[in-house]
Amino acid sequence: MLEWIIMVLVGVVASVYGSLVGLGGGIIIVPVLLLLGQNLTGHIIPEATAVGTSLAVLIVTALASTLSYMKRKRVDFKSAWLLFITSGPGAMVGSALTSRFHGGWFQISFGAFMLLMALLLIFRDRLKPVTRQWPIQRTMTDSDGGSYTYGYGAATLLSIGFFVGLVSGLFGIGGGSLFVPAMVILFRFPPHVATATSMFVIFLSAILGSSVHAAMGEVEWLLFAALAPGAWVGGKLGAYLAMRMKGGTILWVLRITLLLLAGRLLIGGIQQL
Repeated sequence: MLEWIIMVLVGVVASVYGSLVGLGGGIIIVPVLLLLGQNLTGHIIPEATAVGTSLAVLIVTALASTLSYMKRKRVDFKSAWLLFITSGPGAMVGSALTSRFHGGWFQISFGAFMLLMALLLIFRDRLKPVTRQWPIQRTMTDSDGGSYTYGYGAATLLSIGFFVGLVSGLFGIGGGSLFVPAMVILFRFPPHVATATSMFVIFLSAILGSSVHAAMGEVEWLLFAALAPGAWVGGKLGAYLAMRMKGGTILWVLRITLLLLAGRLLIGGIQQL
């Protein structure tokens, strides 16, 4: 019984972090299932099943967060749908490839990816700002009256969408760890808008990615049932906190989270080799 209570709490914590920084929570759920899944179910959770279950939970988290962000008018739906054109198919391709990664190599690949994202965000302020005048310009005004202007190129955005979708489906993390940095650094999205828009794209992509895993029998529905209630509460709570935090604070939460989990996965993966 205690184990299942812990899993519900994991759903809450993962989703709070996920919706707070636009990740979706899978970046915490997947490692937890790999490390603790056997204690909860009595059998080892394969990497593909951990990813598939995480993506299914991401649907709940992302929907709860998106609904909260919509009330504050922080979701750029036009940009989100453009990203989804390629991120959706990319998530399906990545999901189909997950089963090719096993044991230590999966954790090492996952950990290396998160470490790369953490370093990118840590040195973000030292990178030269992108001064290019993108052909598509967007202006948003949220419910607080804040106005934001940013832009992008359609081809660049579509390419990023496919790559992020591929990584999302492969690792079950939702893709926000790539979407948010790319949107902030390359296109000058405000962090709050990038986070909110990322969560909507994650919601759509997670539906496609998890459907592929479900069709392949790679979703642990009992664990999903334990995680989903916490994911809904955490998604709402994370969005609430994100709308009251400064953009710089959100980025630091993301940096620290990525570094800690990257280190844990890299150590665990090396030990399995």
